[in-house]
Amino acid sequence: MRPLGVATLATMDVAKTIICVDCGGTCGLLSYEPHEGWEPGDIVAYRCADCMDRWDIVIELDDDDDDRY
Repeated sequence: MRPLGVATLATMDVAKTIICVDCGGTCGLLSYEPHEGWEPGDIVAYRCADCMDRWDIVIELDDDDDDRY
């Protein structure tokens, strides 16, 4: 049973790889998942294996996820 006044958020999954906008290469995840899991507003860093660009992405809720709240 959860104590009164304590809210919980569902954690989110993040992609292990993304496509580089600059060169089309594969960017691998640099960030470690926080102990409490990923949440909206967290920043996730990726590095492109081809051009070495770094991408810092802010996690946001998907449009489909808005129906949960």
